[in-house]
Amino acid sequence: MPIRLLVVDDSALMRRHMRQVFEAEGGFELAFARNGREALDQAAAFRPDVVTLDVNMPELDGLSCLEQLSRTGSQARVVMVSSLTEEGAAVTLRALQLGAVDFVPKPDGTVSLSIDRIRPMLLDKVRTAARARPRRAIGLRERVTARRATVERGAAAVAQRGALRSAVNGLVLVGVSTGGPRTLEEILPLLPEGFPWPVLVAQHMPSSFTGVFARRMDGLCALEVTEVSGPVPLERGRIYIGRGDTDLVVEKRLGRLVANAVPPDGSLWHPSADRLVASAMAALPAGSLTGVLLTGMGDDGAAAMAELRRRGGRTIAEAESSAVVFGMPAELIRRGGADVVLPADGVARQLLAWARRDG
Repeated sequence: MPIRLLVVDDSALMRRHMRQVFEAEGGFELAFARNGREALDQAAAFRPDVVTLDVNMPELDGLSCLEQLSRTGSQARVVMVSSLTEEGAAVTLRALQLGAVDFVPKPDGTVSLSIDRIRPMLLDKVRTAARARPRRAIGLRERVTARRATVERGAAAVAQRGALRSAVNGLVLVGVSTGGPRTLEEILPLLPEGFPWPVLVAQHMPSSFTGVFARRMDGLCALEVTEVSGPVPLERGRIYIGRGDTDLVVEKRLGRLVANAVPPDGSLWHPSADRLVASAMAALPAGSLTGVLLTGMGDDGAAAMAELRRRGGRTIAEAESSAVVFGMPAELIRRGGADVVLPADGVARQLLAWARRDG
């Protein structure tokens, strides 16, 4: 069955080039809209599987269109087309909260030249979106407030014990890709002050997005959240987001653990979850490490976390019931590398249970 794709962009040139990309590839049935209002009409008539949605359009912009699509109950998966700027990153992260599955960078300069650079990514992400689990808009702060009370029932004891020791004696290592920002917003804000371990996150994302994402998460989380763009000493109860287009690694310097952003290796995804976990196993005993593999296409993190479990570490794989794309966690499960398989809303509770047990 062909993928029914609705392309929404106010640029006639961009629409033409998008048509050429998908028609040349084959396997797509196409429709087009020039703005958000046309997109809503087309979504009702054409019933697309996937919508590529430009952010800046006349009459009705991309975010407003996305909100209205969510209210109509459309099952179309939305991929935002966004500029790689700080403002574009902020808007895109808001779109992901509103239910968009993923995003691709908007070609800059001459579209006819730039479209070839993003062609493989565009095709890959649209195909992945067609298989992804639809996500509805969320009232994030209200939902986090309601669930935090439940998760924190046992957190006071964790915080009290954690306050008595300052040395880092364990790490939580998170790998995540497509659907990650939204999923991390369901997990990280539930970790309470006094959580005893640093949390390191390898989220596949461009460098222009990770700083904005870290600041956004810092405003939502009880723990301090920072982007790692160079060597940073690891401290208990802090969250470290790897800078995009680099790899996040754990190192020992002068006897102290640090997180660092290093040039990417030859792997397909960055920051690399496999490289993060491998570096942590080289710096600490596996028994003091906890790996968490969340939504995402591909298999990044699966090999290293399976090895982590084999050496005595603990691992969590996100369940298919909550994963936007059940690729990375499914591969960890297939390799026998998952201690537990949990929906996203159970991950923080499990981490706290292990923290209480280790205290």
